[in-house]
Amino acid sequence: MTIRELLSAHSPTLSYELFPPRTPAAESTLEATMRMLASTDPDFISITYGASGTTRSTSRGVVQRLAESHTIPPLAHLTCVDQSRDEVIQVIEEYLGEGVRDFLALRGDPPQGQTDWSPHPDGLRYAYELVTLLREVAATHGVDNLSIGVAAFPTQHALPQWRQQALDVLRSKQDAGADFAITQVFYDLQQYCGLVDDAREQGITLPIIPEVMPLSTAKRAHRAAQITGVPTPAELIADLEAAEDDDAARAAGVAHAARLSRDLLDAGAPGIHVITFNKHDAAVDLVDELPLRKTQS
Repeated sequence: MTIRELLSAHSPTLSYELFPPRTPAAESTLEATMRMLASTDPDFISITYGASGTTRSTSRGVVQRLAESHTIPPLAHLTCVDQSRDEVIQVIEEYLGEGVRDFLALRGDPPQGQTDWSPHPDGLRYAYELVTLLREVAATHGVDNLSIGVAAFPTQHALPQWRQQALDVLRSKQDAGADFAITQVFYDLQQYCGLVDDAREQGITLPIIPEVMPLSTAKRAHRAAQITGVPTPAELIADLEAAEDDDAARAAGVAHAARLSRDLLDAGAPGIHVITFNKHDAAVDLVDELPLRKTQS
């Protein structure tokens, strides 16, 4: 069953995000994390895809492992960064040949060391072009059950000067054939609700799954703000810094994420997508606080 089909069942989904390991030690940690996440019976797990092909092969390896060893549907990330159109087609064909049917189509961030985003000379510029290409390649190979997700940006939409542009971009992805969206991280319920309400008013009907990040240390919270460009709330930073030990800090971060997640579900969110940092503790603690899944004994 594809993610599109899962979302059409109108039952809140549970999903996680992982990133490919870069060292043998990280490989071992990731395997343990996947086992624990699998115990919560997630609907799917997304696997990020490094810029410039830095994690291309390892991303595919994680996708294969999820599908084969853990029987969890993988959501494979694809980006437009530093790849020609032909290279992107090759990656899509490899995934399709391995039975992958769920993709997250992203423009992607600039490679490390670059401040401005620019397309490959023979590549794609926008995420909606990647959605179109996915549909074209799938059709060429006789695949008609493709499910494509895209990104949505609640914090950008919350800024008046960017509001309409955020909606226009999301509409372009829907028009190209996207089936659902997953948000960038945010911490304010009203930012999500505002995005969804405005999208619906403008005919954008994509299910929009909120991304939630349970932060377990103040250091990680500061780092997350640097990476995403989304400021971490001062209240959350204060609670993390005031914690007496690691367990208390994780509990504080999970409590914040759980409050937001419950409010999102009450507001009608179609699921919760949990950022894990390739560690299971905070993610599993969060799920135990939500009306979604329970870990198996």
